[in-house]
Amino acid sequence: MLDLFAVPGDLQPLPGGQGDSVLAGDLVLSPGRDPLIAAALSPLLARLAVGLDTRPRRELRIAMPIPARDGSWVVDGWSASRYEPGSRTCSDAAVVRATGFLLHAELALAVGEWPLAAQAPRNRWDRAARIAFGDRRPGSGEYLTDQAAFARELLALRTDEEIGAGQLVHGDLAGNVLLDAADVPVVIDFAPYWRPVRWADAVCVLDLVMWFGADRSLLRDWTVGATRQAMLRAAIYRVLSDRDPDLAHYRRTLDAVLSGQ
Repeated sequence: MLDLFAVPGDLQPLPGGQGDSVLAGDLVLSPGRDPLIAAALSPLLARLAVGLDTRPRRELRIAMPIPARDGSWVVDGWSASRYEPGSRTCSDAAVVRATGFLLHAELALAVGEWPLAAQAPRNRWDRAARIAFGDRRPGSGEYLTDQAAFARELLALRTDEEIGAGQLVHGDLAGNVLLDAADVPVVIDFAPYWRPVRWADAVCVLDLVMWFGADRSLLRDWTVGATRQAMLRAAIYRVLSDRDPDLAHYRRTLDAVLSGQ
């Protein structure tokens, strides 16, 4: 694998992302990548990354995907992207959300379709997202008893109110925004979904509050109308994609959303 990416064997763990990426030479190597998703996504991100980096004023960057020497985007489950020296994880909730809005505006202009939207679910996150949007029903015995019960409670609060048009979005932005040496946001570990931007923002807000220390007051804007429906879908998605969810933590965090107040 290292030979195909033309990097040395001296690997160093890196913060950010899912916490399992390593630095090898001038590349970041990340495991657990799906070759079909990478083949569809990486060329799109590479073109957008080049366009963003060549603008006179940089406001947003994307970690540049790098193919292996044989042209493949994934080798033995590993993908590569260009390392940004001096970068560090961004923990400012306002900056992370603003980065998401910039990213999704760029994606709306650059990407007209996502070819995998109609494919069968490829992982537990995709399955959970489809349940959250009513595109799939949970299978019998698919989830833990308490996990399934809480998901049903959330699903019962979901309505058909529109939350926006679908487009290519990053469904896991919190923890995946870095600041480079010039303090420009760099988006990493793109999790692709063809869903409304409001849903992607709801997932980001929920994650920021649940796991990244953001103030729970961020959820005040997600208790009524379309924003509440987006947050309910975000909560269903996270509860069902988590292998062992801390349901008490989810319930405490979502209290205002559940009550609609």
